[in-house]
Amino acid sequence: MCNTCVTAVFHSSASLFGTVSANLHKTIRMEPACRKDKPKLNSTPTRGDRSKQKSAQQELKQRQRAEIYALNKVMTELEHQQFETFCKQMQQQGE
Repeated sequence: MCNTCVTAVFHSSASLFGTVSANLHKTIRMEPACRKDKPKLNSTPTRGDRSKQKSAQQELKQRQRAEIYALNKVMTELEHQQFETFCKQMQQQGE
């Protein structure tokens, strides 16, 4: 792979990493899973409300987990590309 290709791949990976991490940060900041809503004093949650809330929390956890896996995949690919570039540079210096 030529240096121009490596640079292009690096920049596209970095851009994708920025997008994924921005989405992850936005998701975590906008919808924290650990915060519990304060119940209203006059009403008690019904089974349906509790079930919906539990379902929403499970969906949030699944989405966050998927984003973390996607981020991990991008970072692994980027690390591999950088390692290949490093190896080629070391090979060229040795010759």
